[in-house]
Amino acid sequence: MQDKIALYWNKQGGKVFCELCPHECILVHGKFGICNARQNIKNVLISKSYGVISTINIDPIEKKPLYHFYPGSTTLSFGSFGCNLKCGFCQNYVIARAKPSENIKLSPEDAIYFAVEKNAKLLSYTYNEPLTNYEWVLELAKLAARKNMHNILVTNGYIKEAPLEKLADYIAAANIDLKAYDDGFYNRHCSGTLSQVLKSIEILYKLKVHIEITNLVIDAENSDRQHFLQMLNFISSLSDEIPLHLSRYFPNNNFVLPQTRKETLINLYKIAKNKLKHVYIGNYDDCKYGSTYCKNCGFCIIERNGYNIKINCKNPAFCPQCMTRTNIII
Repeated sequence: MQDKIALYWNKQGGKVFCELCPHECILVHGKFGICNARQNIKNVLISKSYGVISTINIDPIEKKPLYHFYPGSTTLSFGSFGCNLKCGFCQNYVIARAKPSENIKLSPEDAIYFAVEKNAKLLSYTYNEPLTNYEWVLELAKLAARKNMHNILVTNGYIKEAPLEKLADYIAAANIDLKAYDDGFYNRHCSGTLSQVLKSIEILYKLKVHIEITNLVIDAENSDRQHFLQMLNFISSLSDEIPLHLSRYFPNNNFVLPQTRKETLINLYKIAKNKLKHVYIGNYDDCKYGSTYCKNCGFCIIERNGYNIKINCKNPAFCPQCMTRTNIII
Protein backbone atom coordinates (compact mmCIF):
# COMPACT_ATOMS: atom_id res chain seq x y z
CA MET A 1 0.00 0.00 0.00
CA GLN A 2 1.45 3.33 -1.09
CA ASP A 3 1.82 6.35 1.17
CA LYS A 4 -1.42 8.29 1.47
CA ILE A 5 -1.32 12.03 0.95
CA ALA A 6 -3.20 13.61 3.83
CA LEU A 7 -6.15 15.97 3.63
CA TYR A 8 -6.30 19.44 5.21
CA TRP A 9 -2.84 20.96 4.91
CA ASN A 10 -0.90 23.51 2.91
CA LYS A 11 2.74 24.31 2.38
CA GLN A 12 4.73 27.49 2.56
CA GLY A 13 8.38 27.52 1.66
CA GLY A 14 10.08 24.51 3.17
CA LYS A 15 7.33 23.79 5.70
CA VAL A 16 4.00 22.00 5.81
CA PHE A 17 1.09 23.42 7.83
CA CYS A 18 -1.35 20.75 9.05
CA GLU A 19 -4.93 22.02 9.32
CA LEU A 20 -6.72 18.93 10.63
CA CYS A 21 -6.78 19.78 14.33
CA PRO A 22 -6.35 22.90 16.50
CA HIS A 23 -2.64 22.23 17.07
CA GLU A 24 -1.97 23.39 13.50
CA CYS A 25 1.45 21.73 13.52
CA ILE A 26 4.14 23.35 11.37
CA LEU A 27 6.48 20.66 10.06
CA VAL A 28 9.78 20.66 8.25
CA HIS A 29 10.81 17.65 6.18
CA GLY A 30 10.88 14.43 8.19
CA LYS A 31 9.00 15.79 11.20
CA PHE A 32 5.79 14.29 12.61
CA GLY A 33 2.87 16.21 14.05
CA ILE A 34 1.98 15.94 17.72
CA CYS A 35 -0.30 13.04 16.78
CA ASN A 36 2.68 10.94 15.57
CA ALA A 37 0.51 9.92 12.61
CA ARG A 38 1.12 12.67 10.02
CA GLN A 39 4.56 13.44 8.60
CA ASN A 40 6.12 15.94 6.25
CA ILE A 41 7.90 14.00 3.52
CA LYS A 42 9.51 16.28 0.95
CA ASN A 43 6.97 19.02 1.66
CA VAL A 44 3.97 16.72 1.29
CA LEU A 45 1.90 15.78 4.34
CA ILE A 46 1.58 12.01 4.53
CA SER A 47 -0.85 10.01 6.68
CA LYS A 48 1.48 7.40 8.18
CA SER A 49 -1.38 5.64 9.97
CA TYR A 50 -3.40 5.13 6.78
CA GLY A 51 -4.44 1.48 6.70
CA VAL A 52 -2.20 0.54 9.62
CA ILE A 53 -4.34 -1.52 11.99
CA SER A 54 -3.31 -2.12 15.58
CA THR A 55 -6.52 -3.81 16.70
CA ILE A 56 -9.64 -5.43 15.22
CA ASN A 57 -12.28 -6.72 17.60
CA ILE A 58 -15.95 -7.52 17.73
CA ASP A 59 -17.13 -5.63 20.81
CA PRO A 60 -20.38 -5.07 22.65
CA ILE A 61 -21.74 -1.68 21.62
CA GLU A 62 -21.83 -0.82 25.32
CA LYS A 63 -18.02 -0.95 25.42
CA LYS A 64 -17.72 2.23 23.33
CA PRO A 65 -19.68 3.22 25.51
CA LEU A 66 -23.00 3.68 23.71
CA TYR A 67 -26.08 2.77 25.75
CA HIS A 68 -28.82 4.33 23.60
CA PHE A 69 -27.69 3.14 20.17
CA TYR A 70 -28.62 -0.42 19.19
CA PRO A 71 -28.35 -1.70 22.78
CA GLY A 72 -27.24 -5.31 23.10
CA SER A 73 -25.63 -5.29 19.63
CA THR A 74 -22.04 -5.91 18.65
CA THR A 75 -19.78 -3.65 16.62
CA LEU A 76 -16.74 -4.39 14.51
CA SER A 77 -14.06 -2.13 15.98
CA PHE A 78 -10.94 -0.84 14.22
CA GLY A 79 -7.98 0.79 15.92
CA SER A 80 -4.81 2.28 14.47
CA PHE A 81 -2.16 4.40 16.23
CA GLY A 82 -1.77 8.07 17.03
CA CYS A 83 -3.44 10.66 19.23
CA ASN A 84 -3.40 14.45 19.14
CA LEU A 85 -3.74 14.88 22.90
CA LYS A 86 -1.17 13.87 25.50
CA CYS A 87 -3.27 12.83 28.48
CA GLY A 88 -1.04 11.69 31.31
CA PHE A 89 -3.90 9.54 32.62
CA CYS A 90 -4.68 7.86 29.27
CA GLN A 91 -6.39 4.53 29.86
CA ASN A 92 -5.38 3.24 26.43
CA TYR A 93 -1.97 4.79 25.85
CA VAL A 94 -0.28 1.53 24.75
CA ILE A 95 -2.27 1.72 21.49
CA ALA A 96 -2.71 5.48 21.21
CA ARG A 97 1.00 6.24 21.58
CA ALA A 98 2.41 3.17 19.85
CA LYS A 99 5.17 3.63 17.32
CA PRO A 100 4.13 3.34 13.67
CA SER A 101 4.07 -0.24 12.47
CA GLU A 102 4.00 -1.64 8.98
CA ASN A 103 3.06 -5.13 10.10
CA ILE A 104 -0.71 -5.04 9.48
CA LYS A 105 -2.17 -2.96 6.67
CA LEU A 106 -5.74 -2.96 5.51
CA SER A 107 -7.20 -0.82 2.74
CA PRO A 108 -10.71 0.60 3.23
CA GLU A 109 -11.90 -1.77 0.49
CA ASP A 110 -10.41 -4.79 2.28
CA ALA A 111 -11.88 -3.59 5.57
CA ILE A 112 -15.36 -3.40 4.06
CA TYR A 113 -14.99 -6.91 2.60
CA PHE A 114 -14.01 -8.12 6.05
CA ALA A 115 -17.04 -6.38 7.59
CA VAL A 116 -19.39 -7.95 5.05
CA GLU A 117 -17.82 -11.35 5.72
CA LYS A 118 -18.47 -10.88 9.44
CA ASN A 119 -22.02 -9.66 8.72
CA ALA A 120 -21.22 -6.49 10.67
CA LYS A 121 -23.87 -3.78 10.73
CA LEU A 122 -22.03 -1.40 13.05
CA LEU A 123 -18.43 -0.24 12.47
CA SER A 124 -16.53 1.61 15.20
CA TYR A 125 -13.39 3.71 14.90
CA THR A 126 -11.85 3.53 18.34
CA TYR A 127 -8.98 2.50 20.69
CA ASN A 128 -6.60 5.24 19.56
CA GLU A 129 -7.81 8.68 18.41
CA PRO A 130 -9.42 7.80 15.06
CA LEU A 131 -9.45 11.40 13.82
CA THR A 132 -5.65 11.25 13.44
CA ASN A 133 -6.31 8.49 10.90
CA TYR A 134 -8.80 10.78 9.22
CA GLU A 135 -8.30 9.76 5.58
CA TRP A 136 -8.74 6.02 6.19
CA VAL A 137 -11.74 6.52 8.46
CA LEU A 138 -13.42 8.86 5.96
CA GLU A 139 -12.94 6.47 3.05
CA LEU A 140 -14.13 3.43 4.99
CA ALA A 141 -17.09 5.33 6.44
CA LYS A 142 -18.23 6.26 2.93
CA LEU A 143 -18.02 2.63 1.79
CA ALA A 144 -19.84 1.42 4.90
CA ALA A 145 -22.66 3.92 4.46
CA ARG A 146 -23.22 2.62 0.92
CA LYS A 147 -23.58 -0.87 2.41
CA ASN A 148 -26.18 0.42 4.91
CA MET A 149 -23.76 -0.07 7.79
CA HIS A 150 -23.69 2.44 10.65
CA ASN A 151 -20.41 4.21 11.46
CA ILE A 152 -19.48 4.97 15.06
CA LEU A 153 -16.80 7.43 16.16
CA VAL A 154 -15.16 7.18 19.59
CA THR A 155 -13.20 10.39 19.84
CA ASN A 156 -11.66 13.13 21.94
CA GLY A 157 -13.36 15.64 19.64
CA TYR A 158 -10.15 17.58 19.04
CA ILE A 159 -10.57 18.46 15.37
CA LYS A 160 -11.29 21.57 13.34
CA GLU A 161 -14.76 22.28 12.09
CA ALA A 162 -14.45 21.69 8.33
CA PRO A 163 -13.03 18.13 8.48
CA LEU A 164 -15.46 17.16 11.24
CA GLU A 165 -18.47 18.39 9.27
CA LYS A 166 -17.30 16.46 6.20
CA LEU A 167 -16.87 13.22 8.17
CA ALA A 168 -20.11 13.70 10.12
CA ASP A 169 -22.12 13.12 6.94
CA TYR A 170 -21.24 9.42 7.30
CA ILE A 171 -21.31 9.05 11.10
CA ALA A 172 -24.43 7.67 12.79
CA ALA A 173 -23.25 7.80 16.40
CA ALA A 174 -20.35 9.16 18.42
CA ASN A 175 -19.06 9.01 21.94
CA ILE A 176 -17.03 12.10 22.76
CA ASP A 177 -14.58 12.13 25.65
CA LEU A 178 -15.14 15.39 27.53
CA LYS A 179 -12.23 15.23 29.92
CA ALA A 180 -13.20 18.19 32.10
CA TYR A 181 -15.04 21.47 31.89
CA ASP A 182 -11.84 23.28 32.72
CA ASP A 183 -9.42 24.71 30.18
CA GLY A 184 -6.64 24.58 32.77
CA PHE A 185 -7.09 20.81 33.07
CA TYR A 186 -6.84 20.40 29.29
CA ASN A 187 -3.71 22.56 29.22
CA ARG A 188 -1.98 20.85 32.16
CA HIS A 189 -2.80 17.24 31.48
CA CYS A 190 -3.73 16.92 27.80
CA SER A 191 -1.76 19.59 25.89
CA GLY A 192 -5.04 20.79 24.44
CA THR A 193 -7.90 23.22 24.91
CA LEU A 194 -11.53 22.80 25.95
CA SER A 195 -13.24 25.12 23.47
CA GLN A 196 -12.72 23.03 20.32
CA VAL A 197 -14.05 19.90 22.04
CA LEU A 198 -17.21 21.78 23.00
CA LYS A 199 -17.52 23.03 19.43
CA SER A 200 -17.22 19.46 18.11
CA ILE A 201 -19.98 18.28 20.42
CA GLU A 202 -22.21 21.12 19.22
CA ILE A 203 -21.48 20.35 15.56
CA LEU A 204 -22.24 16.64 15.89
CA TYR A 205 -25.44 17.34 17.79
CA LYS A 206 -26.66 19.92 15.27
CA LEU A 207 -25.85 17.57 12.39
CA LYS A 208 -28.15 14.93 13.95
CA VAL A 209 -25.42 12.49 14.92
CA HIS A 210 -26.46 10.43 17.94
CA ILE A 211 -24.04 11.51 20.67
CA GLU A 212 -23.13 10.26 24.12
CA ILE A 213 -20.49 11.84 26.32
CA THR A 214 -17.90 10.23 28.58
CA ASN A 215 -16.23 12.01 31.48
CA LEU A 216 -13.35 10.10 33.08
CA VAL A 217 -13.52 11.23 36.69
CA ILE A 218 -10.27 11.70 38.62
CA ASP A 219 -10.46 12.71 42.28
CA ALA A 220 -9.14 16.21 42.99
CA GLU A 221 -8.27 16.76 39.32
CA ASN A 222 -11.57 17.14 37.47
CA SER A 223 -14.16 16.37 40.16
CA ASP A 224 -14.69 20.00 41.20
CA ARG A 225 -18.42 20.63 41.75
CA GLN A 226 -18.48 24.06 40.09
CA HIS A 227 -16.77 22.87 36.91
CA PHE A 228 -18.97 19.78 36.86
CA LEU A 229 -22.10 21.91 37.07
CA GLN A 230 -20.83 23.99 34.15
CA MET A 231 -20.39 20.78 32.17
CA LEU A 232 -23.94 19.74 32.94
CA ASN A 233 -25.27 23.14 31.94
CA PHE A 234 -23.46 22.89 28.62
CA ILE A 235 -24.77 19.39 27.86
CA SER A 236 -28.34 20.20 28.93
CA SER A 237 -28.31 23.37 26.81
CA LEU A 238 -28.14 21.03 23.81
CA SER A 239 -30.47 18.36 25.22
CA ASP A 240 -31.09 16.95 28.68
CA GLU A 241 -31.47 13.53 27.03
CA ILE A 242 -27.84 13.24 25.92
CA PRO A 243 -26.44 10.27 27.89
CA LEU A 244 -23.51 11.08 30.18
CA HIS A 245 -21.10 8.31 31.19
CA LEU A 246 -19.09 8.97 34.36
CA SER A 247 -16.16 6.61 33.96
CA ARG A 248 -13.99 5.49 36.85
CA TYR A 249 -10.30 6.30 36.48
CA PHE A 250 -7.63 3.72 37.33
CA PRO A 251 -3.88 4.51 37.60
CA ASN A 252 -2.28 4.24 34.17
CA ASN A 253 0.37 5.78 31.95
CA ASN A 254 2.00 8.66 33.90
CA PHE A 255 -0.74 9.03 36.53
CA VAL A 256 -0.27 7.23 39.82
CA LEU A 257 -3.15 8.82 41.73
CA PRO A 258 -5.45 6.27 43.41
CA GLN A 259 -8.49 5.03 41.52
CA THR A 260 -11.55 7.23 41.74
CA ARG A 261 -13.48 6.81 44.98
CA LYS A 262 -16.95 5.30 44.69
CA GLU A 263 -18.28 8.13 46.83
CA THR A 264 -17.08 10.69 44.26
CA LEU A 265 -18.78 8.88 41.39
CA ILE A 266 -22.09 8.47 43.23
CA ASN A 267 -22.09 12.10 44.36
CA LEU A 268 -21.50 13.34 40.81
CA TYR A 269 -24.13 10.91 39.53
CA LYS A 270 -26.72 12.39 41.88
CA ILE A 271 -25.81 15.94 40.88
CA ALA A 272 -26.01 15.06 37.19
CA LYS A 273 -29.42 13.41 37.56
CA ASN A 274 -30.83 16.79 38.51
CA LYS A 275 -29.88 18.11 35.07
CA LEU A 276 -29.82 15.13 32.71
CA LYS A 277 -32.28 12.30 32.10
CA HIS A 278 -29.68 9.58 31.47
CA VAL A 279 -26.54 9.30 33.58
CA TYR A 280 -24.36 6.20 33.96
CA ILE A 281 -21.33 5.14 35.95
CA GLY A 282 -18.76 3.06 34.08
CA ASN A 283 -15.95 0.82 35.36
CA TYR A 284 -18.16 0.23 38.38
CA ASP A 285 -19.64 -2.94 39.81
CA ASP A 286 -23.18 -1.81 40.70
CA CYS A 287 -25.67 -2.42 37.87
CA LYS A 288 -28.05 0.14 39.42
CA TYR A 289 -25.89 2.90 37.92
CA GLY A 290 -25.54 1.26 34.52
CA SER A 291 -29.18 0.51 33.73
CA THR A 292 -31.56 2.62 31.66
CA TYR A 293 -34.78 3.82 33.26
CA CYS A 294 -37.82 5.50 31.76
CA LYS A 295 -37.50 9.24 32.16
CA ASN A 296 -41.20 9.47 33.01
CA CYS A 297 -42.17 6.54 35.26
CA GLY A 298 -38.80 5.03 36.23
CA PHE A 299 -39.40 1.60 34.69
CA CYS A 300 -36.13 -0.28 34.09
CA ILE A 301 -36.05 -0.57 30.31
CA ILE A 302 -32.55 -2.06 30.04
CA GLU A 303 -30.67 -3.82 32.85
CA ARG A 304 -26.89 -3.85 32.57
CA ASN A 305 -24.43 -5.83 34.63
CA GLY A 306 -21.11 -5.18 32.96
CA TYR A 307 -21.67 -6.23 29.36
CA ASN A 308 -24.55 -8.54 30.27
CA ILE A 309 -27.63 -6.84 28.86
CA LYS A 310 -31.28 -7.60 29.53
CA ILE A 311 -33.85 -5.58 27.58
CA ASN A 312 -37.13 -5.68 29.46
CA CYS A 313 -39.42 -4.94 26.55
CA LYS A 314 -39.86 -5.76 22.88
CA ASN A 315 -39.21 -2.21 21.72
CA PRO A 316 -36.94 -0.10 23.95
CA ALA A 317 -37.80 2.98 21.89
CA PHE A 318 -40.93 3.13 24.09
CA CYS A 319 -41.45 2.46 27.78
CA PRO A 320 -43.77 -0.59 28.00
CA GLN A 321 -45.29 0.70 31.22
CA CYS A 322 -46.26 4.28 30.34
CA MET A 323 -45.55 4.32 26.57
CA THR A 324 -43.27 7.34 26.87
CA ARG A 325 -40.94 7.56 23.87
CA THR A 326 -37.26 7.11 24.68
CA ASN A 327 -34.26 8.38 22.70
CA ILE A 328 -32.95 4.83 22.23
CA ILE A 329 -32.13 4.01 18.60
CA ILE A 330 -32.83 0.45 17.50
